[in-house]
Amino acid sequence: MIEIKKDKKIALIYGSDTGTTEGIAKELEKLLSAYFDIEILDMYKVKIEDFDRYSYFVLGLSTWYDGELQNDWYSFFDQFCEINFTNKVIAIFGLGDQYGYSEYFVDGVGILATQVEKSGGKIIGKWPTDGYEFDESKALINEKLFYGLAIDEDNQGELTTERIETWVDQLKDEFSSII
Repeated sequence: MIEIKKDKKIALIYGSDTGTTEGIAKELEKLLSAYFDIEILDMYKVKIEDFDRYSYFVLGLSTWYDGELQNDWYSFFDQFCEINFTNKVIAIFGLGDQYGYSEYFVDGVGILATQVEKSGGKIIGKWPTDGYEFDESKALINEKLFYGLAIDEDNQGELTTERIETWVDQLKDEFSSII
């Protein structure tokens, strides 16, 4: 059972090297703010104390090269592993290239999700694998579900808006049931 805190604000924390993940984060902020109080934070400026200020999160990142975390998340990951996520609810979105890096597609989502669960957090916003072609991913819960939203701007950019809108509807329902 999740212990609900009085602060119902959702922190949307993203890391972006090229601006693409930032653009997705800002679109999510715009859509989610119709339902929730959202505070958007650039991972570059985030401190470990920021994770104590909230109970609800949307985390975003891209996966680089052979399954590496985006630079800001990579630099912060040791601290991220120290966070106690008990009584915290987290949704994760990730960007990746399912053809060019088919063996590492959105691995960053899985790396963060696994650590959140290990540290007592609850993951929401799980996303179906239908419509993707890749060989492996650390973001897989099973063959039918990712831990969070998978975006492939390189190969399926035309599907991004629809995927974001569908995920926001899903998050609206999932967050509303606990906030």
